[in-house]
Amino acid sequence: MDDTPAPDSPKLPIPGRRNILITSALPYVNNVPHLGNIIGYFLLLYGRNMNLFRIFDEGVLSADVFARYCRLRGYNTIYICGTDEYGTATETKAMEENCSPEEICDKYHAIHKDVYKWFDISFDEFGRTSSPQQTQVCQSIFQKLMENNWLSENTIQQLYCDSCQRFLADRLVEGTCPTLDCHYGSARGDQCEKCGKLLNPTELIDPKCKVCQNTPHVRDTDHLFLELPLLRGKLEEYIDAMLVVGSWSQNAVQATNAWLKEGLKPRCITRDLKWGVHVPHEKYKDKVFYVWFDAPIGYISITACYTSEWEKWWKNPENVELYQFMGKDNVPFHTVMFPSTLLGTGEKWTMMKTISVTEYLNYETGKFSKTKGIGIFGNDAKETNIPAEVWRYYLLTNRPEVSDTLFTWVDLQAKLNSELLNNLGNFVNRVLSFIAKPEGSGYNSFVPDAPDAELHDLTKDVGEKVGKLVYQYLDAMEKVKLKQALRIAMSISSEGNAYLQESQFWRLYKEDPTSCAIVMKTAAGLVYLLAALLEPFMPSFSKEVLKQLNLPPASLLSFYDDNGISNIGKMPWQFLPSGLCIGKPEPLFKELKDEDVEYFRARFSGSQAERRKAESDANKIAEQLTNTNITETSAKKHQSKSGQNTKAEAAETDSSISKLDIRVGIIRKAQIHPDADNLYVEEIDVGEESTRTVVSGLAKCIPLQQLENRKVCVLCNLKPATMRGIKSHAIVLTASSNDNTKMELVDPPAAAAVGEPVTFPGYSNEPERILSAKSKVWEKVQADLHTDSALVACYRDVPFTTSAGVCKVATIANGVIRNIQCNVLIKLECTS
Repeated sequence: MDDTPAPDSPKLPIPGRRNILITSALPYVNNVPHLGNIIGYFLLLYGRNMNLFRIFDEGVLSADVFARYCRLRGYNTIYICGTDEYGTATETKAMEENCSPEEICDKYHAIHKDVYKWFDISFDEFGRTSSPQQTQVCQSIFQKLMENNWLSENTIQQLYCDSCQRFLADRLVEGTCPTLDCHYGSARGDQCEKCGKLLNPTELIDPKCKVCQNTPHVRDTDHLFLELPLLRGKLEEYIDAMLVVGSWSQNAVQATNAWLKEGLKPRCITRDLKWGVHVPHEKYKDKVFYVWFDAPIGYISITACYTSEWEKWWKNPENVELYQFMGKDNVPFHTVMFPSTLLGTGEKWTMMKTISVTEYLNYETGKFSKTKGIGIFGNDAKETNIPAEVWRYYLLTNRPEVSDTLFTWVDLQAKLNSELLNNLGNFVNRVLSFIAKPEGSGYNSFVPDAPDAELHDLTKDVGEKVGKLVYQYLDAMEKVKLKQALRIAMSISSEGNAYLQESQFWRLYKEDPTSCAIVMKTAAGLVYLLAALLEPFMPSFSKEVLKQLNLPPASLLSFYDDNGISNIGKMPWQFLPSGLCIGKPEPLFKELKDEDVEYFRARFSGSQAERRKAESDANKIAEQLTNTNITETSAKKHQSKSGQNTKAEAAETDSSISKLDIRVGIIRKAQIHPDADNLYVEEIDVGEESTRTVVSGLAKCIPLQQLENRKVCVLCNLKPATMRGIKSHAIVLTASSNDNTKMELVDPPAAAAVGEPVTFPGYSNEPERILSAKSKVWEKVQADLHTDSALVACYRDVPFTTSAGVCKVATIANGVIRNIQCNVLIKLECTS
């Protein structure tokens, strides 16, 4: 009998299955979510309203990745989240926008929901804490705590604003942090954002009312407190058990122990506000519950909105595992406050088993100013036209699981162009495009049969490697080491590229059709495997891959069987049936160009006025680069720097550039020359049936790990030269500074096709098969090769051009483009 519920019915725990309940910290509803809300940790930035703020970690994306993984494993899983709608933050935002708290909540809940939908977040329920269910559950828990005598009353001194005629809640007060070595000038009344210390408003130095900026004074008021010291024994028993069972991260352990070491104190759970869950007590009926008592209960109430049988999830510790995702500043509230609240009721609650905690992600340089509006909001990410799967990938590869990390646009560009486009996208497109080729050059879009694939040594070897990687991936995901798992999955793509290159499938197609069929069916299986492994991280990527494989979304590989998946990983040729007719291969990723990066950096930094100016300037620069057009007339009129060339010599030099065979290549493999530490031996794909072996003198300027799967400009028609016993069949073009202290590769656009010619507008492209050494074509042309002030590689003033744009270098402006192999060869011959 199938226990799986109907698609539209709420899921409930199933006996005998792993039942996983996942939550991510509830985002405040008082603003548009930005990347800090989405990824799962704090993103330090300044909002467009020019007020400094740090969004509390919600762990939304991290929790989504784990939820998707659990579903692929066949675990009965629900993912619960929603907007945190009560408290001072909402009241303050309502004042700013001159509307009611209800209207603020309705407005921003819809915005949050839309942003998370664009980011492909797969909530089972995305609710809100302003629901009737929240009031019911929250008041019920309170009553139990009262009955069990875990609450106490106390008179406290609280700041009161005469101008506003109200007690000021924590977040309506700002002042200087009293902590030594901190003294942050904009500390909130509940917590200092700089040092993280929890505060009471009366502890602030020189406090001010955030509404009117007047200085409040102290007044007595009665409140209710949760007696944490009395609950310490129950709490520590719970913590000691779950630390081991749930494999809590070190930062979660440290944050929790810091609270315990400092000594637990009674914690106030009520506030003098109007907007919130009202306290069901005659004396305190005009007060509401404090947000950190109320908000975690939202996980329960939102589940109650999802199903009326919510207690089967939340009061079922024997059959349900609770995983919670958040940033480090939220930890004590989830490991101390919330568990103490539940333990105090005396009821059998499902307590948190595993907590996934992340550090901070800082924006660009991390240098902020109150006068500047720096940062990326969820709707901003959408407007960049960078696809959601790229944002998801970048944020997850930078997930700060141990220490703070930094968001930079250049890093986003590098990961997109190098890892997604050149590695993953190239592998998938290379495999499917070859299968899609017509008969005689491919398989006419049908996956070939691969009999006895397990006897093919290279294929068996790649199967063993992939099998181990799949096992490591599953182990990392089970331990919620998401960044590690993503890195492992991407390494399978790298193995796939290496497998294709080593097999030389283009040659096998004619020379050994049986082996070629085995290689292509295995490679297609790896494509299918990658779609499954990466689905938790980039679901839209996986959906598109399945479409190109002509498979329905429901056909995604399941990881249901613990042992089976690792075994199947060793036999990727078995994933897809022979004779499967694939769909149309299409590029999966688009290059992020340098001018785009500069535009985004300008747009999301500086004051509003500075942003507008920077955006205008960036558009002008981009337009100038796009409209670069060198006419034949200007080329003919160009004179050499020396001024000594005759018209005939100039014409001869002009024709020489047409004779060069410069192509876009990609380095498939690179290693140190066995007989020369200053040389690399590279295998470069330039669009031919086999790769070319190239010896280059890059070892002293470019790390080896930066070469593999990197696109380069390759001069292909120089006469081959032997360098320390290895024949080099092409050269890689580099640029160097005028003083020869710095060297960089000339980079074609990431979207340029491997093997396509690099041309020069205004000049014909008629390359010779082999350049004549006697006519010294290369030497004549090389004198006019350089980089300009915009880092564009040029012949005279004409850019190196591909179908995807111009070729550039990273940092060397006004440099010299040269053949480094020739220089190295001369040196080697002189020392031989």
